[in-house]
Amino acid sequence: MTKAEIITTIAESTGLAKKDIAIVIESFMATVKDSLSEKKEDVSLRGFGTFIVKHRAAKTGRNLQKNTTVNIEAHDIPGFRPSKEFTAMMKQD
Repeated sequence: MTKAEIITTIAESTGLAKKDIAIVIESFMATVKDSLSEKKEDVSLRGFGTFIVKHRAAKTGRNLQKNTTVNIEAHDIPGFRPSKEFTAMMKQD
């Protein structure tokens, strides 16, 4: 499901304008991105899950095409941990 499909689905179920819903969705995504990248805070949505910041340690990698060693710096990446209720719902299907 794409962002446009999510907007359409919410518009049909609520009766609100698509442009208003698009603004809300964009604002939500910006808030989650800001919280994860700038503040390094997790974002928890009860009953859905938690967006988390995962730290990757520095490591040595390989460039197989050039047969060279590459140093990969430590960095943070976003992750998602579903809630117990969400996981249980998915297992029922």
